[in-house]
Amino acid sequence: MGLINTVNDWITSRYEKKVKQMEDLGLCPDCHGRGFHTFNTYELYFTNPVDCIGCNGSGNFAEWYEGNQ
Repeated sequence: MGLINTVNDWITSRYEKKVKQMEDLGLCPDCHGRGFHTFNTYELYFTNPVDCIGCNGSGNFAEWYEGNQ
């Protein structure tokens, strides 16, 4: 259990650090401020971009924060 808790604490601290960095920049942590996600299923096949559901496609940290409270 000690190892699992250590790994979970490490993952949590990395996520909190990422959110803090994105807050300082004013960007959505989910899409890194782009406003969309792309998914590549194969090496040469790319799907159409999908709006980020965290920030509703704006890329702003404020909108992401409102949706995650």
